[in-house]
Amino acid sequence: MEEFRQPIILGFVALYMSICIWVGIWAMRRTKSAGDFFVAGRGLGPMVVSLAVFSSTLSGFGFVGGPGLVYATGLSSIWMAVCSALGFATGYYLIAKRIRMIAEVRNSMSLPDIVFARYGSEAARLLTAGTILLGVLGYLATQILAMGLVLQSILQGTDMFADISLVASVVISSTVLIFYCVTGGIVASVYTDLVQGIVMIIAGALVVITAAHVFEGGFAEATGILLANDGEDIMPFGTLGAMASLSWYFLFGLGLAGQPHVATKMMMNRNLSDNKIILPMTVFGYVVAAMLWISVGVIMRALVLGDVGLPLGNADQAAPEFLSTYAHPILAGIVFAGLFAAIMSTADGFLNIGAAAVIHDIPKALRGRSLDNELFWARSATIILSVIAATIALYSGQLVALLGAFGWGTFAAALVPVVLIGLNWKQASARAAVTAISVSLAINFAIQLWAIKIPYGISGGFLAMLSSMIIFIAVSLAEEPKPLPKDIDRILEL
Repeated sequence: MEEFRQPIILGFVALYMSICIWVGIWAMRRTKSAGDFFVAGRGLGPMVVSLAVFSSTLSGFGFVGGPGLVYATGLSSIWMAVCSALGFATGYYLIAKRIRMIAEVRNSMSLPDIVFARYGSEAARLLTAGTILLGVLGYLATQILAMGLVLQSILQGTDMFADISLVASVVISSTVLIFYCVTGGIVASVYTDLVQGIVMIIAGALVVITAAHVFEGGFAEATGILLANDGEDIMPFGTLGAMASLSWYFLFGLGLAGQPHVATKMMMNRNLSDNKIILPMTVFGYVVAAMLWISVGVIMRALVLGDVGLPLGNADQAAPEFLSTYAHPILAGIVFAGLFAAIMSTADGFLNIGAAAVIHDIPKALRGRSLDNELFWARSATIILSVIAATIALYSGQLVALLGAFGWGTFAAALVPVVLIGLNWKQASARAAVTAISVSLAINFAIQLWAIKIPYGISGGFLAMLSSMIIFIAVSLAEEPKPLPKDIDRILEL
């Protein structure tokens, strides 16, 4: 079966793309309005929402970046993964119910709508939308580039497409992405997330089993090799140390509540009581899929340190190299399809919230109402954002890295105080929200633009989030509390 490895992998990827196209056509029939396009009409069941939330959170970062980080830094990065229970619990216990109720009573379609309903400030809505758009361009550019690179690596393993260019690979993958996102909006996205989530759970479990059999002694032998070679990488904080690891823990734990693609999905469930089901299902799926993150990274690091395998040219090659060398061809096909699904699904989710920012949130903040014929303009904005992001990914070089830094940390620093604290504290003020978002963006820009080194390896995103939280609380306390609208006040009482 080894001689058919590449055709098998390509077949699984082609099957996934076909499913995406079919989902887009099916979802188009259910997308009749802007509300359907952006929040699926708030009528999804708990299984769909839970799989959509965890799969869009783990994304391609967990399938490629996660094993690469473990390979490069030891167990330091598991502090990103083990915080999932904290992050999901914080989000669902503290804000999910309130976001869903505000969305219902105010007919909100986006996170900036929720922010405006809470603070009554168009400036806060505009800054939230601007933050989302900045982060989306970075995420989207890197995801589109990742799609192209994955597809190129798969196609170059065949005789027919051995010379395919990166540009052609980006065009092919982006065309499928644009098709199902434009036709079905968030409905297509969440049902693709459903497929992706199932693939990630199955692939995560099978890869862990495969990783356990690479060494005759299993993970015990692998950890023994790591311990014999200094052993710092297998210690609880890995090679980066306690401060760096714990800064990641809090950034990714608390920061989950500030991710707009997660908050948007909190508006979609049919019933508030579904949250009791969504939370444990989300955590379970994430934990199973995240085991791939740790197991592959540990095994690949042990193979290199134990002189069994050659050092990797790039840490991100850890997962692809593992699959190409040690996984059964069918399993490799499933996981590569899952990897492609993770990247494409994340790109789709960010396209959706980016389109909402462009045609719904920013116009509302500037002129008091969104664009007419929102559904048409939402689809148009989706195409335009895709083309811009693909151009940035292919031709801007360093700009992609700069915009890519406005990912998780940028969203967390700007939006955690405004959303997590603001939806649980009546005294939180609009001026505090505007100040916190502005300061967090300034700190993140400064750290990335001037490559500022923070002592002890502390994450720049964590520093920005901590600063914005302190400023948010301080400004709110310095102002006289203002009465909230009756509907918002009652929701915050719950």
